Amino acid sequence: METQIMELEKKYWQGMENHDYETVKNLTRFPCIIAGKNGVQSIDETKFKEMFESGDGDKIKVLNFSDIETQLVAEDAAVIAYSIELGLIDNEQKDPMKCACTSTWIKENNNWVCVLHTEAELSLQ
Repeated sequence: METQIMELEKKYWQGMENHDYETVKNLTRFPCIIAGKNGVQSIDETKFKEMFESGDGDKIKVLNFSDIETQLVAEDAAVIAYSIELGLIDNEQKDPMKCACTSTWIKENNNWVCVLHTEAELSLQ
């Protein structure tokens, strides 16, 4: 199960990296909760699509996953926490960014979907 949840998380990030809205949308349950540098938000599908499309100028490249912890909390619910290192590319190459992330996944209609995601940018030292 832990491997399956990590594979879902990687698929989600690959969708973000490839700017593949359909993949990301299909892995998300709406409304979803997002917590990060912009605070805590409950996001419906319309707002999620707006946010996704507004990030078109910032290209990301997933460089590394580490410190992965997963836990099946019920037959149909799992949590995952990990560190991720991202390369940020716009007109100029920027320094990589490292974040601590958590996600909560639930099994709904026989599919796993993310209901909560948090990101906290870490200091690279």
